[in-house]
Amino acid sequence: MAIKKNPGGSLTETKRTYPDLHDHLAMLKESGLLATIDRPVNKDAQMHPLVRWQFRGGIREPDRKAFLFKNPTDSKGNTYDMPVVIGAMAANREIYRIGMGCDLDKIGATWVRAMNNPIEPRVVSDAPCHEVVITGDELHEKGKGLDGLPVPISTPGWDVAPYLAAGHFITKDPDTGIQNIGNYRGQIKSPTRLGMNPSIEQRAGIYLHWCKYKERGEPMPTAVVVGCPPCISYTAVQKVPEKLDEAWVAGGLVGGPINVVKAKTVDLLVPAEAEIVIEGLISTDMLEPEAPFGESHGYMNLQEYNAFMDVTAITRKQDAIFMSFISQVTPSESSMIKRVAYEPMFLDHLQTQLGIKGVINVSMHEPLTSVVALVIIQFQRGVPQTEIWRALYGASALHRFAGNWIVAVNDDIDPENSDAIFWAMCYRCQAQHDVRILPRKDPGHGPRGPKDDGEKASVLVDATIKGEYPPLSLPKKKYMEDARKLWEELGLPPLEPQAPWHGYSLGEWSDEFDRQAELAVQGDYWETGRENARQRRSDVEMNTPASEVTERQGDS
Repeated sequence: MAIKKNPGGSLTETKRTYPDLHDHLAMLKESGLLATIDRPVNKDAQMHPLVRWQFRGGIREPDRKAFLFKNPTDSKGNTYDMPVVIGAMAANREIYRIGMGCDLDKIGATWVRAMNNPIEPRVVSDAPCHEVVITGDELHEKGKGLDGLPVPISTPGWDVAPYLAAGHFITKDPDTGIQNIGNYRGQIKSPTRLGMNPSIEQRAGIYLHWCKYKERGEPMPTAVVVGCPPCISYTAVQKVPEKLDEAWVAGGLVGGPINVVKAKTVDLLVPAEAEIVIEGLISTDMLEPEAPFGESHGYMNLQEYNAFMDVTAITRKQDAIFMSFISQVTPSESSMIKRVAYEPMFLDHLQTQLGIKGVINVSMHEPLTSVVALVIIQFQRGVPQTEIWRALYGASALHRFAGNWIVAVNDDIDPENSDAIFWAMCYRCQAQHDVRILPRKDPGHGPRGPKDDGEKASVLVDATIKGEYPPLSLPKKKYMEDARKLWEELGLPPLEPQAPWHGYSLGEWSDEFDRQAELAVQGDYWETGRENARQRRSDVEMNTPASEVTERQGDS
């Protein structure tokens, strides 16, 4: 039979130490982080725009949710027998944390442990992803091929087709046998043909495998997973060393082996608890036009010649859930899923691998810049300049495509506040001394500039304080706190303090100035005026700093 259900619809349950997608959604629902939509929603025109509003409509990041659409439809009036979930991996940090099964402050250490201690998957013979199996001529019957999957259009009005946005492509190095799992877009081209963009500018594992199969003159066996245990999805979008199988790293994340099963028509191992698996062969002798498609760098990626896969099988759970990422202009789910993992990995690289002193935080700017373009490194005060520059150079070298701009700031600068970053760059940086440009940076992801084949550079900026500065010119903390109490007593609108919301010393401030400022708030500022009069001079120029006169007197 082309469609095969396991006897009685039951499977031998193999013990696992990790949640599948259904378990994960149950935890999100319990945490109040899953919005369930029962009414019909058009996947071609309404679904992604609806979820997009929580990223473009002023909704705070902690208040974003995953959306489960129980009754997807399309513009032709078709209905589907499976729901669609969007935002379930990383609509916000808390969703990511639940999927990872650890505290946010442990995510970096969890990734480092997983990379250093991968766990071999457990091969099983019977798997939930094979509850329904469609092969052969039946793939061409209405609703039995890719046309039976409720694939949303991500950027209605611009995208030329529905695309898999959370398609985890599994391929194998034909020489070493090491598998790779990577997340790439997949244009739905026919019920049995799927596009594939390999992101060659990021040296994607699938592209390297494709080149080897091309040299052999063979098509490339491929399996595309749509919906699976969160640990697999998180690993598929992580930058894993090319010699590591992502399924092994996923096992390291959860501290136990991932169940895998042999695919039905290609020689690959796929996650046993996958929701949907699309199997097929990617041509290595022909390419065809693919896209336009909205990309995470915030622009439409125009049409290119790219690979395509001829589908040989579609397998799925009986109660499969179709998963889609919301990507394109950031912030988005795809930028959050990268940011929460990349930031601690960059921090570990600087602190542990390079042993740089005084680094306390790495923040990757998300709104509109897609995480990898602007990197902020926070330092303690008083860190030697040599350490600051080692960190700037080290961050620029970690990934070939990340860090168009890398800025070092002190711990009083909120890296989430771009205004504060610009303030530091403007007033704590002398560009002729504190800026370096490193040429020959990989063009990376996004529109290419018109020169040097789009090659970019890293601009390194030391916007830390060099020496002592006067205090920030906002009222001291105690006065701002007292004024807030008065504000609230007056019934004025609720406040959301934005750092910096009070003044603080940056070193260049004396006890005498403190005394005089205290006299002022007590109303005794005439005394300071009399002291000023006693210090009159006729031998100084206008705007001469008083500290210079004091220093000259001390030297005489």
